[in-house]
Amino acid sequence: MKTISKIILIAICIVLVAVIVYKAVNTVPPKSMPADERIVKILRQGGCAECHTANPHLPFYANWPIARKVITEDIVNGYKAFDIMPMLMAIEKGEAINEVDLAKVEKTVINGTMPLPKYYLIHWGASLTKKKSKIIMEWIRNHRSQFYPNSLAASEFVNESIRPIPDAVEHDTRKAELGKILYHDTRLSADNTISCATCHGINTGGVDNLKYSKGIKGQFGGVNAPTVFNAVFNFAQFWDGRAGTLAEQAGGPPLNPVEMGCASFDEIVTRLNEDKEFVKNFNEIYPEGLNQTTITDAIEQYERTLITPNSPFDRYLKGDKGAMGAEEIRGFELFKEYNCATCHAGINMGGLSYELMGQRADYFKDRELYKKSGLTDGDNGRWAQTGDERDRFRFRTPGLRNVALTYPYYHDGSVETLEEAVRMMAKYQVGRELSDEDTQSITAFLNALTGEYNGQPLVNDNMK
Repeated sequence: MKTISKIILIAICIVLVAVIVYKAVNTVPPKSMPADERIVKILRQGGCAECHTANPHLPFYANWPIARKVITEDIVNGYKAFDIMPMLMAIEKGEAINEVDLAKVEKTVINGTMPLPKYYLIHWGASLTKKKSKIIMEWIRNHRSQFYPNSLAASEFVNESIRPIPDAVEHDTRKAELGKILYHDTRLSADNTISCATCHGINTGGVDNLKYSKGIKGQFGGVNAPTVFNAVFNFAQFWDGRAGTLAEQAGGPPLNPVEMGCASFDEIVTRLNEDKEFVKNFNEIYPEGLNQTTITDAIEQYERTLITPNSPFDRYLKGDKGAMGAEEIRGFELFKEYNCATCHAGINMGGLSYELMGQRADYFKDRELYKKSGLTDGDNGRWAQTGDERDRFRFRTPGLRNVALTYPYYHDGSVETLEEAVRMMAKYQVGRELSDEDTQSITAFLNALTGEYNGQPLVNDNMK
């Protein structure tokens, strides 16, 4: 009995010492510290930068035989999923943090998935306590309120990672009228057969519903055409993000040998100059005359008008409880539960980050196996612009607005139906197999994202 009593006493002492040490090393930063500094301290205490960065600080035991494999795997997977350094740098500069980064940290706190137990069992100060979680969540709310005010949403949805589409976006009306003409003008192509609207039809959901768009001389591109609707809300244009603005994007296809095939904008200007009435009207608004800068600016001004507010989901966010049915509402909750609302955040529900295609399973290996489709240049994604191996197979996320109209799906246009796209996203990005019921509910929710253009429900004539 004495032996048992000693063992129990020793165990109690060990527990007490552990609790004391835990409390000592896992303290909450003082309230006197500025809010941003508190967050940085908590994130660094939590070891976030140990895995979610390109240059992690490895512990002394990182090269031990057993530890090496585990630590290397965690670091590779962590950095693959999320690079925290842009967020930390933005905090230190007092700048707006990317909405997707905010949403990812928020969902991680809600789910309690980070840091990994095997990490904080060794680094006791890393565990995310209730007090630390509360501080992070409050800070996220305040940051959204400051940098991403959500005045259109009802009070209960003000802190959502998704915001309603505004009724209008600032633009120059006169320039937009010229841009509309140019957007539909086939003279922007070498053989006068292709316009912007050919691949991004206003009456077909802003796309052409083809796997790959058809350019001059019957040539086909190498990636699926994204929708032009709501593109103004994207942080970059094209799947690989090679254009930073709508004007830069508008300057690409006319000079692409596969798409519109012009040698230069001088060639386009020469053709347009033959239209004396158009030139007269253009010069009244752009005194500097026709050139690449003014042409692409006009098209950008027009594309800034291509927004689709007032979807059932937008009305629901604004407080209209009857705008969505029970299944659509359930789909919205599942959309958040399965982490979809992290990468598909913001006004356009996407278009704000570059994400790896195949985060949880090898999409390209399966595509080759089941669809007999090998790798193409278009599959390189962001890597084509950066040359950084981490960016291979990483793409700018597509916005989900009007997604029911913009089939086929993914950068490669390989998926025909929205239901299949939903199932595959769950498998390859989240690591989950969806039930038929959950797939149906999420698909119903995505159908509720179809908005209005010029006050009328957006339609796709290809679906009539």
